[in-house]
Amino acid sequence: MPGIVADDLNSGAMPDSFLLSSPSMLLTLAFALTLIAGMVLKFWLSARQIRHVAQHRAEVPEAFSRTVSLSAHQKSADYTIAKVRFGLFELVLGSLVLLLWTLFGGLSTLNLALLGWLGGGMGQQMALLAGFVLISGFIDLPLTLYQTFVIEERFGFNRMTFKLWLIDLIKSSLLGVIIGLPIATLILWLMGAAGNRWWLWAWGVWMGFNLLVLLIYPTFIAPLFNKFSPVEDETLKARVTALMQRCGFAAKGLFVMDGSRRSAHANAYFTGFGAAKRVVFYDTLLAKLSAGEVDAVLAHELGHFKHKHLVKRIVSMFALSLLGFALLGWLATQLWFYHGLGVQPNLNAPNDALALLLFMLTVPVFSFFIAPVFTWFSRKHEFQADAYAVAQTSGQDLGTALLKLYEDNASTLTPDPVYVKFHYSHPPASERLARMRV
Repeated sequence: MPGIVADDLNSGAMPDSFLLSSPSMLLTLAFALTLIAGMVLKFWLSARQIRHVAQHRAEVPEAFSRTVSLSAHQKSADYTIAKVRFGLFELVLGSLVLLLWTLFGGLSTLNLALLGWLGGGMGQQMALLAGFVLISGFIDLPLTLYQTFVIEERFGFNRMTFKLWLIDLIKSSLLGVIIGLPIATLILWLMGAAGNRWWLWAWGVWMGFNLLVLLIYPTFIAPLFNKFSPVEDETLKARVTALMQRCGFAAKGLFVMDGSRRSAHANAYFTGFGAAKRVVFYDTLLAKLSAGEVDAVLAHELGHFKHKHLVKRIVSMFALSLLGFALLGWLATQLWFYHGLGVQPNLNAPNDALALLLFMLTVPVFSFFIAPVFTWFSRKHEFQADAYAVAQTSGQDLGTALLKLYEDNASTLTPDPVYVKFHYSHPPASERLARMRV
């Protein structure tokens, strides 16, 4: 990486006065205050959600009183509250871990230990990334186990055995090494060898990697975790094919995924990009929906393609990632960036991995406050896809399908409106049905 903009670092000297300089102190203060403000806001939003859902637990909303049972409504409320409360625990733990990595010196300690053991160079940088991932993974493991085998189990959604969970963990870890190691190595190499504009080259590599994953995921990665069988129901196949032809959509195939091996939740989705697109139905979905409802759900997904939502999201991802890489390219050369976040940068070795990890750790802290912008666009896209589905199929079928999916996934019918603006990528059922006038 190009030298940090401070002659003191390049010369090996570090005046004590620099540690008290305005940029590093301002960053420390901004980071700490933003983290606290974010936690307060998240606690407030969660408290609103818990209170709002609990207040409406005793009675099914009038709009759903003829289609949703009280027991299903109360199960959704209890499931929602349990997840939000667990999310608060995750928030506190995640914030403490973040502080330990940054201002309390955890990342700096790990870096210095590896530097003393391996010396400077690519090996030490890769070891730093690997060490961070391993430690973070071990911290997250109990949370994942609790989410799967306690919360999901309590509400009857989990169908995964511990053996299957462990096999999935091993597979995903190996994939992370096989796929993540080369891309991380390449980006770190670019940071050190491509000059001041390394971030532009790294952005190009990252975007190319993401597009490649979109192409290979359906046929190479997803089958490692689930079984995908061609749709055998000739009537369903004929209906789905006719709908796609009517909508001008072509796919490589129609598949049923054995989602019931892991969860009782139901879904359907399109995956892939370009010629690799395919339609996937969860087996749990086909077991619950009528033929007309399946058509309506599929038409909703087709609506996303008709309105080019996937392309728009990819373009947005390109733009935001370019901005992120450009910002990282500048911050990585600023001494105050490291000191302000509790890290002692290397004096005679590259700081590329340090900069990358610090950036990944801190960006979510500052970006949460603009979350409503992104969730608003996502909900807008869902409304557009609903409108397309109503135009192509039956609005009544779409409405009943959505209610079945909301009930099947125990999605509350009475979320807090403010919480929705921050956390909901899909509109609440009441808003979607009101738009469809079902």
